[in-house]
Amino acid sequence: MSLPGKLELRTLRYSLRRLQRRLLRETLLLITIMRRANVLFALIIFTGVSSAAIFAQKVVRVTGPDAVNPAEVTIAINPKNPDNVVASSLAARPSRPPFGSYNYASMDGGLTWKTTPVANPKGLTQGDDVVYFGADGTVYHIHLSFIGIRVSRPSRAENGLMVESSIDGGLTWSQPIAAINHENTVTPFEDKPGIVVDNAPGSKNKGTVYIAWTRFDEYGSEDPNCHSHIYFTRSTDGGKSFAMPERISDSAGDCRDSDNTVEGAVPAVAPNGDVYVVWAGAPGLVFKKSTDRGQTFGKEKVISQMPGGWDFGVAGLKRANGMPVTGVDLSNGPNKGTLYVNWIDARNGDEDVFVMASKDGGETWSPPVRVNDDPLRNGKTQFFTWMSIDPIDGSVNLVFYDRRDTDGAMTRLIMARSVDGGKSFVNFPIDQPAFKCDDNVFFGDYTGISAYNGRVLPIFMHLDEKKKLAVSVAQFRFKPGTQERVAH
Repeated sequence: MSLPGKLELRTLRYSLRRLQRRLLRETLLLITIMRRANVLFALIIFTGVSSAAIFAQKVVRVTGPDAVNPAEVTIAINPKNPDNVVASSLAARPSRPPFGSYNYASMDGGLTWKTTPVANPKGLTQGDDVVYFGADGTVYHIHLSFIGIRVSRPSRAENGLMVESSIDGGLTWSQPIAAINHENTVTPFEDKPGIVVDNAPGSKNKGTVYIAWTRFDEYGSEDPNCHSHIYFTRSTDGGKSFAMPERISDSAGDCRDSDNTVEGAVPAVAPNGDVYVVWAGAPGLVFKKSTDRGQTFGKEKVISQMPGGWDFGVAGLKRANGMPVTGVDLSNGPNKGTLYVNWIDARNGDEDVFVMASKDGGETWSPPVRVNDDPLRNGKTQFFTWMSIDPIDGSVNLVFYDRRDTDGAMTRLIMARSVDGGKSFVNFPIDQPAFKCDDNVFFGDYTGISAYNGRVLPIFMHLDEKKKLAVSVAQFRFKPGTQERVAH
C-alpha cells in the first residue's frame, strides 16, 4: 500500500477510534441519564404512594357479620387516652330480643373493635343509645329500656332511661342505674335522651352528668290533649344516682313524634359550668339555660325557625330528621366558650345542614351558616346530622348523609369541618361507597361523631354489599386547628 494509502488508512482508523470513544462517552451519559430518570421515576411513584398513605381515609367496620340491623349510633373518644374509643348502637341478634343495645370498644384508635351486649336482665327493648366520656376517663352510656308501647292492654309494661358506666374504656360496665323508670306502665313514656359530662377545667361542677330527654304523655297518640315535654336530671356522684327529674320546657308539643313534638334535646356545658339545652318543636329551635348546675332554668327562647320542620321524608327511608345537636368550645383557642347548634331544615327549598353560634351564652346568635357546599336550591337532600366540638383545637366537626351527586335513594356521606368558629366549612367526602336506602330496613334516627386534638371519627349506618345494614367509622386526622390532613 502506498504512503498516501497508509496515511488515509491511519486517518480512517484514528477517526474511527475517536468515533468509538465518542459513542462510548455518549452511551455512558445515556446510561447515567436513564439511571437518574429511573430513580426520579421511582421517587415520583414512592412520593405518590406516600402521599396516598398520608391522606388515605380509613373506613373501618364496627359491627360484626352476626349483627342484625344495627342502627342509631353514637361514639366518644377518651380524653385520657385518645386511642380508646367507645361506640354504641341498637341491634338484633337471634339469641336476644328484637332490639338490644350493644357497646363497642377500641383500644387502637378505632382499627379494631370488641362488642359487648348491654345488660338486659328483663329482656326489654333497648335503643336511642348515647355515649359520653368524662374528663377522668369514665364513659357513660344512656339508652331506652321498654316494653308494651302502642298496645292497648299489654301483658307487660315498663319504660325508662338506663345508665351504665365504665372505668376501663368500655371493656366492662356497671349494672344499669335508672335515671328514670316506670314499672307496670308505659304512660308517660321517656324517649330520645341526650347526655353530657361537665368537662370544663375551670367549672366548680366538673364531673356532673346531665341528661335531657322527651317525655310523652302517651307515645304516638293523636289525642290533641296528649302532650310532650322536655325533662332534665343530673348526677353528682358519677352516675350512681340521679336527681328527681324536672320539666324544663315551658311550652308543650304533641305526642305524634313529628314536627310538633318537642324533641332532640342535647345538653351542653359552658367553661364556667352553665348548662345549655336546645331542642326542636313547632316554633323552631328552642333554647334554655341554667346557671345553677341544672337546678333551675330561665325562660325558653326560640332562637331560629325550622322551615319544613325537623321531621321530613326522603326516598328509601320511612323517616328522616334534622333534630338539633348542641356543643360548646372548651378549648383554650380564640372561640373558647362559643355555643354551637347544628340542625337541618328546608329554608332553601331542600334540606340543608346549618350551624349557628353564640358567643354570649345564648343571648345573641350568629346568622345560620349553610354547611353543605353543593349548589344552593339544587333539590338535593341532606339528613341525619351530628356535631362534635374538639375540646383541644376548638374545631367544629359534623357528619351527615348527602345526596348532592346521586339520584333517588342512592346515598353518600360527608364530614364537614370548621376551624374559624363556624363561619365556614370544608366538606370532606367519606370513602364509603354510595348505597341505596331501603324503606323496608329500619335505619334509625341519627349518626354520631367525636373529635379530639385533630382526630375526627364519624360513625354511621350503611347498607353493605349484601344489602345488610352495618355500622362503620371513618378515620380523619388533621393538624390541630387547621384543615390540613396528616398521616394516621
